Amino acid sequence: MVAPAPRHIDLEPFAPVDFARLLSWVPDEVAMICWAGSIFEWPLTETQLEAYLAPTEEHPPTRLVWKALDVASGEAVGHVELNSIDSRHGSTTLSRVLIGPPHRGRGLSRAMVAAVLPVAFDDFGLHRVDLRVFEDNEPARYCYESLGFMREGRLREVSLINGEFVDSLVMSLLEDEWRRRG
Repeated sequence: MVAPAPRHIDLEPFAPVDFARLLSWVPDEVAMICWAGSIFEWPLTETQLEAYLAPTEEHPPTRLVWKALDVASGEAVGHVELNSIDSRHGSTTLSRVLIGPPHRGRGLSRAMVAAVLPVAFDDFGLHRVDLRVFEDNEPARYCYESLGFMREGRLREVSLINGEFVDSLVMSLLEDEWRRRG
């Protein structure tokens, strides 16, 4: 059994009461695309967020969405989800990882993703967690690599941001790799 890491982040289900805070963290279209890709239309609205939560109500859920709470302060500091949960094939996609602007630079992204991984591997018994990250997002790439995610490939010019096409990297972490890192 792997010993649990010190907890810096608690996860609580993201709910309509959290919409206003998230909307304040996504002030423009570029920020929305960087956080969420093409799942939403600008301007981001509460109506879109309500629809976004619908898959969390499925049985079993195909999406889990959380607000991340700083354990020390109890304050909501981030947002994260597991998307496309596929129990049959044992996989999911880590998506929409966001630390609120006032809370960046404190290592909370790593703690937040680390809090999500036991849900995927222990609670859901999944085999694989993958993600996409913009190639030029060095802090996010470093965060994922520090947790054991490995690069699998590149999606060339997959998103249009500020009039320029940008590449995304596909990364993944397998359950046995995660357990070995303990």
